[in-house]
Amino acid sequence: MQTPALPPFDHVPAAYTGPSAEEVLAMRQEFLSPALFHYYQKPLMIVEGRGQYLFDEKGRRYLDAFAGIVTVSVGHCHPHVIAATNRQNETLQHTSTIYLHPNIAEYGKALAARMPGDLKVCYFVNSGSEANDLALLMARAYTGNYDVVALRNAYHGGNSSGMGLTAHSTWKFNVPHSFGVHHAIAPDTYRGVFGPDDPDAGRKYADDVKSVIDYATPGKVAGFFAESIQGVGGAIVFPDGYLQQAYAHVRAADGLCIADEVQAGFGRTGTHYWGFETQGVMPDIVTMAKGIGNGVPLAAVVTTREIAQSLKSRIHFNTFGGNPVVCAQGKAVLEVIDREGLQANSLRVGNYLRDGLRKLADKHSIIGDVRGRGLMIGAELVKDRSTKVPAKDETARVFELAKDHGLLIGKGGFFGNVLRIKPPMCLHQGDADFLLDVLDLCLDKL
Repeated sequence: MQTPALPPFDHVPAAYTGPSAEEVLAMRQEFLSPALFHYYQKPLMIVEGRGQYLFDEKGRRYLDAFAGIVTVSVGHCHPHVIAATNRQNETLQHTSTIYLHPNIAEYGKALAARMPGDLKVCYFVNSGSEANDLALLMARAYTGNYDVVALRNAYHGGNSSGMGLTAHSTWKFNVPHSFGVHHAIAPDTYRGVFGPDDPDAGRKYADDVKSVIDYATPGKVAGFFAESIQGVGGAIVFPDGYLQQAYAHVRAADGLCIADEVQAGFGRTGTHYWGFETQGVMPDIVTMAKGIGNGVPLAAVVTTREIAQSLKSRIHFNTFGGNPVVCAQGKAVLEVIDREGLQANSLRVGNYLRDGLRKLADKHSIIGDVRGRGLMIGAELVKDRSTKVPAKDETARVFELAKDHGLLIGKGGFFGNVLRIKPPMCLHQGDADFLLDVLDLCLDKL
């Protein structure tokens, strides 16, 4: 099989004249944190992006099927988004929330209009980690309770409180914020005790949330954190009814239900604008980041007016959250999602991709499971379908080979054996065909 060709694309990247990749790597190793990791055995240097494509310093084009870790929602350097940001940059770059500025008010109104029910009050911050930290503070302040429940295999941020909520050893340090956090079983129907053929799997997994509340906490909780679809955990889609039942148990313990939409939000699931809507629930607090700003440090916490009142007992502001530049870009992102029908595109192309991956699974027995919604897809690789032994080394090999053929994907899951496919939502069918052809070729090479 020949190396697949990328679809035609009418863009010539600018000539790069900066330091070489080797020089950049040397400076990074000398001057930046040694804890920073990089993808690929030979690090890739990206200097330009357009739409769903990235370019390295030599001008080679790659299909970005991971969207800068699910951050670029409407495409790299979208002209409408860039124009809005540039206009604001030329006028005023910064003013904190202690002053009035139209951008933050207008953006808050636009975002609230896309939220269901009484979720109408917005707090703007800088990252998903900060958003989850604020949601945790808000839940404890509102309920007067301290303990919280989160899920195993989850990821909620790289700050101390986010790591406390996280139950994934790859990402977690021994932080004091783990005190008061209790973790329930992840509702994973592929690896869990209740499988996809169990019509009552959602309720059974949710019963573990109740068990944690009953036996590991004082019987009262501040809140329950759950990604609507686990992202870093490997695109884990919860069984039907899971969040409905889990939310009921949490609310019976006087807790709030917090939906982490950092990866699943803004139409990525295709069928719904918000991931939690796929489970038919209404959270009390929603956190969002990454795709909200298409690449700028922007995140948000959205809640009800009643819950928002809980923070009025102290002075609250944010130096950079909701500054004029990021709000201009965030509002432009919402406009592009609507104008270009990117939610519908996520559904159409996402279904096409999953169907294609399942056809690959018919050919390659190493693919144990294909799952996801819209353009949030995971393909889990196993050494044997009956034992489900994780094919971690093979996943790393496919990951490297795909890059060599011009395809950038992610990998994750608890065992590091899940190919994560979460591209910009402007991906088209020609790109999907290229992605499937490359993966087919890489799996053949195994």
